[in-house]
Formats: sequence, structure tokens, C-alpha cells
Amino acid sequence: MYRVDLNSDLGESFGRYTLGMDDKIIPLITSANVACGYHASDPVVMSKTIARAKAAKIQVGAHPGFPDLMGFGRRAMKVTPEEAKAYVLYQLGALSGFLRAQKMEMQHVKPHGALYNMAAKDYQLSKAICEAVKEFDSSLIILALSGGELARAAADMGLLVALEVFADRGYEEDGTLVDRGKEGAMITDEEEAIQRVVRMVKEQKVTAVTGRDIPIKADSVCVHGDGVKALAFVERIREALVREEIEIGPLRI
Repeated sequence: MYRVDLNSDLGESFGRYTLGMDDKIIPLITSANVACGYHASDPVVMSKTIARAKAAKIQVGAHPGFPDLMGFGRRAMKVTPEEAKAYVLYQLGALSGFLRAQKMEMQHVKPHGALYNMAAKDYQLSKAICEAVKEFDSSLIILALSGGELARAAADMGLLVALEVFADRGYEEDGTLVDRGKEGAMITDEEEAIQRVVRMVKEQKVTAVTGRDIPIKADSVCVHGDGVKALAFVERIREALVREEIEIGPLRI
């Protein structure tokens, strides 16, 4: 029996600016990665996003990023491990307040954007992120790139780890994501995305931008909520998973 979580990065609107299709995406996924106010979101958006997740009976995780609203957390920042740890801890606390108010529990932590991509290659940065999570709540699941340094650091520290794959992103041969500024970074063809997801779950393989197959493990599949075809991706991927007899469920059983 195959089983996989379906997640999306949500709650990324800010003030009068609306981003994504959260109201339509949330009923189709099993886990929501909610922005915590650094790369996106604000207190009102966080509260509304959690309320929507609660109504849809899905799990919520924190999605901490760099303090970079203008760059949407996708610009690399030079920070010390101590700073990174403090940034993550601060954001976990912020989201936790809204979860407690609505009598919900945090399921997981998934770094956002540049913090996620840098952590996938930087063990010391990953260790700092994991230290923040462990000190905050050691029962939380670290949602990390399959084969990356964050997954390794989390395992080394005794934290629960779920390995994530992407329906709409290209992969380099080393298992990292193709930089968004390069050709092949985004998968926009729905059929290709669906085939890749099914293969990643069942065969534990994906074709890199070089054309070479690389090993990968899929505990959770991410579809970006701000993508041009985000809604279509989620709808069709769900249909394909059901058709392939792949159970869809949250990370925490």
C-alpha cells in the first residue's frame, strides 16, 4: 500500500495584497504550510488561514522564512546559525499562538524559500533550524527536501522527519531544486507533473533536468499555492493518486 501527504504553502497574503487561492486549495490537501509573518502573511491572514484549515479538517504546519517581505523570502541571506535559530523560534511562537486560540495543534515545520533551499545544502544552518524546533516542541515533524541536509540534521537530532517532493519543480542531479532563474525550474505541464508525482511515490525516482534518473523518497508532495496552475495541479494530482490506489493522508497518522 502506498501512502502520501499532499501539502501546499499557504497564508501568504499580506494586508491588502492577496496571493494564492487558499480557499480552493485547502479542501484538496491534507497538510498546510502556513506563513508566519516574515516572508509573507500577517496576524489576520494567519488567523483566517488556520480557521480555514480547521474547517477543512486538515493539519497545519509552520512555514518560517527569512525576514524579507519584499523578496518573499526567496533571496538568500547571510545569517549566523544563532540568528537562523532565533528567526525560526520566533515564527513558531507566532503561529502557535493562533493555533492555540483555535484549539489546534502544530503538525510540522517546513522552512520557506531561500531558507529551505540553503538548509538543503548547509548542515550547520539545518542544525540551527532543528535546534529551534526541538527546543520549541520535539514532537514536531520536520518536512524536508528528500536527500537534503535538513533531513539529515533532523534525523541526527532525533526529530521526526518527512521527506518532501515537488510536483511543479525541476530537480538537479544532486537532488536539489533547480534555481527559479534557470530553465526547467518550473513544471507547468499538468500531465508531466502528474506522471512525475506517481513515479516519485511508487518508484522512488525522478528525472533531473539533465535527463538522468535520480533516487527520491516521497512522504509528502508539495504543490505551490501561488502557482499559475496550482488549483488544476492539486485537483488532477489528487485524482491520479486515487486512480493509482495511493492513499492520501496527513503526515501524523
